[in-house]
Amino acid sequence: MKIELKENERIDDLEFNNLKIIQNKEGFCFGIDSILLSDFSKNIKKGANVLDLGTGTGIIATLLCGKTNLNKIIGIEIQEEIAEMANRSIKLNNLENKFEIINENILNLLKIFEKNSFDAIVTNPPYKKNGTGIINEDEKKIISRHEITANLEDFIMISTMLLKDKGEFYMVHRPDRLVDILSIMRKNKLEPKLLRFVFSNMNKEPKLILIKGIKNAKPFLKIESNLYIYDENGNYTEEIKKIYNKN
Repeated sequence: MKIELKENERIDDLEFNNLKIIQNKEGFCFGIDSILLSDFSKNIKKGANVLDLGTGTGIIATLLCGKTNLNKIIGIEIQEEIAEMANRSIKLNNLENKFEIINENILNLLKIFEKNSFDAIVTNPPYKKNGTGIINEDEKKIISRHEITANLEDFIMISTMLLKDKGEFYMVHRPDRLVDILSIMRKNKLEPKLLRFVFSNMNKEPKLILIKGIKNAKPFLKIESNLYIYDENGNYTEEIKKIYNKN
Protein backbone atom coordinates (compact mmCIF):
# COMPACT_ATOMS: atom_id res chain seq x y z
CA MET A 1 0.00 0.00 0.00
CA LYS A 2 1.28 3.46 -0.93
CA ILE A 3 1.30 5.73 2.12
CA GLU A 4 1.80 9.46 1.86
CA LEU A 5 4.69 10.83 3.89
CA LYS A 6 4.74 14.39 5.19
CA GLU A 7 7.72 16.71 5.60
CA ASN A 8 10.53 15.21 7.74
CA GLU A 9 8.81 11.80 7.92
CA ARG A 10 10.43 8.47 7.14
CA ILE A 11 9.46 4.80 7.17
CA ASP A 12 11.56 2.61 9.48
CA ASP A 13 11.73 -1.16 9.10
CA LEU A 14 11.19 -2.82 12.50
CA GLU A 15 12.91 -5.97 11.22
CA PHE A 16 10.15 -8.15 12.65
CA ASN A 17 7.35 -9.81 10.67
CA ASN A 18 7.84 -7.20 7.93
CA LEU A 19 6.40 -4.53 10.23
CA LYS A 20 7.22 -0.88 9.60
CA ILE A 21 6.61 2.42 11.37
CA ILE A 22 6.33 6.03 10.22
CA GLN A 23 8.34 8.52 12.26
CA ASN A 24 9.03 12.24 12.08
CA LYS A 25 12.75 12.84 12.50
CA GLU A 26 12.03 16.33 13.88
CA GLY A 27 9.60 14.94 16.46
CA PHE A 28 9.84 12.37 19.24
CA CYS A 29 11.01 9.02 17.83
CA PHE A 30 10.66 5.78 19.77
CA GLY A 31 13.56 4.47 21.82
CA ILE A 32 14.80 1.19 23.22
CA ASP A 33 12.39 1.54 26.16
CA SER A 34 9.42 0.88 23.85
CA ILE A 35 11.17 -2.08 22.25
CA LEU A 36 11.91 -3.60 25.66
CA LEU A 37 8.35 -3.07 26.88
CA SER A 38 6.93 -4.82 23.80
CA ASP A 39 9.16 -7.81 24.58
CA PHE A 40 8.38 -7.72 28.32
CA SER A 41 4.64 -7.85 27.59
CA LYS A 42 4.74 -10.42 24.77
CA ASN A 43 3.07 -13.10 26.95
CA ILE A 44 -0.26 -11.30 26.85
CA LYS A 45 -2.81 -14.08 26.51
CA LYS A 46 -4.37 -15.18 23.24
CA GLY A 47 -7.51 -13.27 22.30
CA ALA A 48 -6.82 -10.40 24.71
CA ASN A 49 -8.26 -6.94 24.28
CA VAL A 50 -5.42 -4.54 25.04
CA LEU A 51 -5.07 -0.81 25.69
CA ASP A 52 -1.87 1.16 24.99
CA LEU A 53 -1.87 4.38 27.00
CA GLY A 54 0.18 7.13 25.34
CA THR A 55 0.86 5.11 22.22
CA GLY A 56 2.84 7.80 20.39
CA THR A 57 3.93 6.47 17.01
CA GLY A 58 2.21 3.17 17.85
CA ILE A 59 5.49 1.26 18.12
CA ILE A 60 4.55 -0.90 21.14
CA ALA A 61 1.11 -1.80 19.79
CA THR A 62 2.50 -2.52 16.32
CA LEU A 63 5.08 -4.94 17.71
CA LEU A 64 2.53 -6.61 19.98
CA CYS A 65 0.35 -7.26 16.92
CA GLY A 66 3.28 -9.27 15.57
CA LYS A 67 4.51 -10.87 18.81
CA THR A 68 1.18 -11.94 20.37
CA ASN A 69 -2.17 -13.44 19.43
CA LEU A 70 -4.14 -10.53 20.88
CA ASN A 71 -7.63 -9.85 19.58
CA LYS A 72 -7.40 -6.07 19.39
CA ILE A 73 -5.24 -3.27 20.74
CA ILE A 74 -6.38 0.33 21.06
CA GLY A 75 -3.75 3.05 21.26
CA ILE A 76 -4.56 6.30 23.07
CA GLU A 77 -2.63 9.35 21.89
CA ILE A 78 -3.40 12.94 22.96
CA GLN A 79 -1.44 14.67 20.18
CA GLU A 80 -3.55 14.82 17.02
CA GLU A 81 -0.62 15.00 14.60
CA ILE A 82 1.09 11.96 16.13
CA ALA A 83 -2.19 10.02 16.30
CA GLU A 84 -2.74 10.69 12.59
CA MET A 85 0.79 9.51 11.80
CA ALA A 86 0.21 6.32 13.82
CA ASN A 87 -2.99 5.73 11.86
CA ARG A 88 -1.00 5.78 8.63
CA SER A 89 1.39 3.20 10.12
CA ILE A 90 -1.61 0.98 10.87
CA LYS A 91 -2.64 1.16 7.20
CA LEU A 92 0.97 0.61 6.09
CA ASN A 93 1.03 -2.66 8.06
CA ASN A 94 -2.54 -3.72 7.14
CA LEU A 95 -3.45 -3.87 10.83
CA GLU A 96 -6.82 -2.10 10.63
CA ASN A 97 -8.61 -5.15 12.08
CA LYS A 98 -6.27 -5.44 15.10
CA PHE A 99 -5.04 -1.94 15.95
CA GLU A 100 -7.05 1.26 16.42
CA ILE A 101 -5.96 4.77 17.43
CA ILE A 102 -8.07 7.13 19.53
CA ASN A 103 -6.94 10.76 19.74
CA GLU A 104 -7.81 11.56 23.36
CA ASN A 105 -6.47 12.42 26.80
CA ILE A 106 -6.33 9.34 29.04
CA LEU A 107 -8.25 11.29 31.68
CA ASN A 108 -11.35 11.09 29.47
CA LEU A 109 -11.28 7.34 28.84
CA LEU A 110 -14.00 6.47 31.32
CA LYS A 111 -16.38 8.42 29.07
CA ILE A 112 -15.42 6.14 26.17
CA PHE A 113 -14.95 2.69 27.70
CA GLU A 114 -16.78 0.78 30.39
CA LYS A 115 -14.91 -0.10 33.57
CA ASN A 116 -13.32 -3.57 33.74
CA SER A 117 -13.24 -3.97 29.95
CA PHE A 118 -9.59 -4.74 29.06
CA ASP A 119 -7.50 -7.87 29.59
CA ALA A 120 -4.17 -6.01 29.53
CA ILE A 121 -2.78 -2.49 29.46
CA VAL A 122 0.68 -1.42 28.30
CA THR A 123 2.16 2.03 28.78
CA ASN A 124 5.35 3.98 28.29
CA PRO A 125 4.26 7.18 30.08
CA PRO A 126 6.14 10.47 30.43
CA TYR A 127 8.99 9.88 32.89
CA LYS A 128 9.55 13.36 34.30
CA LYS A 129 7.39 15.23 36.78
CA ASN A 130 6.07 18.51 35.46
CA GLY A 131 8.53 21.30 36.21
CA THR A 132 11.57 19.04 36.60
CA GLY A 133 14.50 18.28 34.33
CA ILE A 134 15.57 20.09 31.19
CA ILE A 135 12.55 21.43 29.32
CA ASN A 136 12.72 20.89 25.56
CA GLU A 137 11.17 23.72 23.57
CA ASP A 138 9.48 21.33 21.13
CA GLU A 139 5.91 20.88 22.44
CA LYS A 140 5.68 17.31 21.12
CA LYS A 141 8.76 16.31 23.11
CA ILE A 142 7.60 18.13 26.24
CA ILE A 143 4.31 16.21 26.26
CA SER A 144 6.08 12.91 25.56
CA ARG A 145 8.67 13.32 28.30
CA HIS A 146 6.99 15.40 31.02
CA GLU A 147 3.77 14.84 32.98
CA ILE A 148 2.00 17.77 31.33
CA THR A 149 -1.37 16.27 30.37
CA ALA A 150 -1.51 13.39 32.88
CA ASN A 151 0.77 12.20 35.69
CA LEU A 152 1.96 8.80 36.90
CA GLU A 153 -0.96 8.36 39.28
CA ASP A 154 -3.41 9.15 36.47
CA PHE A 155 -1.94 6.43 34.27
CA ILE A 156 -2.09 3.84 37.06
CA MET A 157 -5.53 4.85 38.37
CA ILE A 158 -7.11 4.79 34.90
CA SER A 159 -5.48 1.42 34.21
CA THR A 160 -6.98 -0.11 37.34
CA MET A 161 -10.44 1.16 36.46
CA LEU A 162 -10.32 -0.16 32.90
CA LEU A 163 -8.70 -3.54 33.60
CA LYS A 164 -10.76 -6.64 34.25
CA ASP A 165 -10.23 -8.44 37.56
CA LYS A 166 -6.79 -10.11 37.37
CA GLY A 167 -6.03 -8.04 34.27
CA GLU A 168 -2.36 -7.37 33.50
CA PHE A 169 -0.55 -4.01 33.54
CA TYR A 170 2.85 -3.54 31.88
CA MET A 171 4.93 -0.37 32.16
CA VAL A 172 8.44 0.90 31.47
CA HIS A 173 9.73 3.79 33.59
CA ARG A 174 12.77 5.20 35.37
CA PRO A 175 14.31 3.65 38.52
CA ASP A 176 14.20 6.95 40.43
CA ARG A 177 10.37 6.77 40.33
CA LEU A 178 10.23 3.17 41.61
CA VAL A 179 9.04 3.99 45.14
CA ASP A 180 6.28 6.19 43.72
CA ILE A 181 5.30 3.49 41.22
CA LEU A 182 5.03 0.67 43.77
CA SER A 183 3.18 2.88 46.26
CA ILE A 184 0.66 4.16 43.71
CA MET A 185 0.12 0.71 42.19
CA ARG A 186 -0.71 -0.89 45.54
CA LYS A 187 -2.91 2.06 46.52
CA ASN A 188 -4.91 1.42 43.34
CA LYS A 189 -5.15 -2.37 43.86
CA LEU A 190 -2.72 -3.02 41.01
CA GLU A 191 -0.35 -5.45 42.73
CA PRO A 192 3.28 -5.37 41.52
CA LYS A 193 4.19 -8.93 40.45
CA LEU A 194 7.28 -8.72 38.26
CA LEU A 195 10.15 -6.23 38.17
CA ARG A 196 13.23 -6.06 35.96
CA PHE A 197 16.07 -3.54 36.00
CA VAL A 198 17.66 -2.48 32.70
CA PHE A 199 21.31 -1.35 32.60
CA SER A 200 23.37 0.16 29.79
CA ASN A 201 26.21 -2.14 30.92
CA MET A 202 27.49 -3.87 34.04
CA ASN A 203 29.35 -0.75 35.22
CA LYS A 204 26.40 1.63 35.12
CA GLU A 205 23.43 2.26 37.37
CA PRO A 206 20.07 1.00 36.07
CA LYS A 207 18.52 3.31 33.47
CA LEU A 208 15.08 1.73 33.12
CA ILE A 209 12.67 -0.54 34.96
CA LEU A 210 10.10 -2.90 33.49
CA ILE A 211 7.19 -3.68 35.79
CA LYS A 212 4.14 -5.92 35.59
CA GLY A 213 1.15 -5.64 37.88
CA ILE A 214 -2.06 -7.65 38.21
CA LYS A 215 -5.34 -6.13 39.35
CA ASN A 216 -6.56 -7.47 42.71
CA ALA A 217 -3.77 -10.08 42.94
CA LYS A 218 -2.19 -11.34 46.16
CA PRO A 219 1.13 -9.75 47.20
CA PHE A 220 4.23 -11.41 45.77
CA LEU A 221 6.92 -9.59 43.81
CA LYS A 222 9.45 -11.46 41.68
CA ILE A 223 12.59 -9.61 40.60
CA GLU A 224 13.97 -10.94 37.33
CA SER A 225 17.65 -11.07 36.42
CA ASN A 226 19.16 -7.79 35.24
CA LEU A 227 18.95 -6.91 31.56
CA TYR A 228 22.14 -5.43 30.08
CA ILE A 229 22.02 -3.57 26.77
CA TYR A 230 25.75 -3.55 25.96
CA ASP A 231 28.58 -5.98 26.76
CA GLU A 232 32.09 -5.06 27.87
CA ASN A 233 33.08 -4.33 24.26
CA GLY A 234 30.22 -1.92 23.67
CA ASN A 235 28.24 -4.34 21.50
CA TYR A 236 24.64 -5.41 22.02
CA THR A 237 24.34 -8.35 24.42
CA GLU A 238 22.94 -11.61 23.10
CA GLU A 239 19.62 -10.98 24.85
CA ILE A 240 19.24 -7.56 23.24
CA LYS A 241 20.11 -9.03 19.85
CA LYS A 242 17.37 -11.61 20.38
CA ILE A 243 14.87 -8.89 21.35
CA TYR A 244 15.83 -6.93 18.23
CA ASN A 245 15.60 -10.14 16.18
CA LYS A 246 19.27 -9.86 15.14
CA ASN A 247 20.46 -13.34 16.16
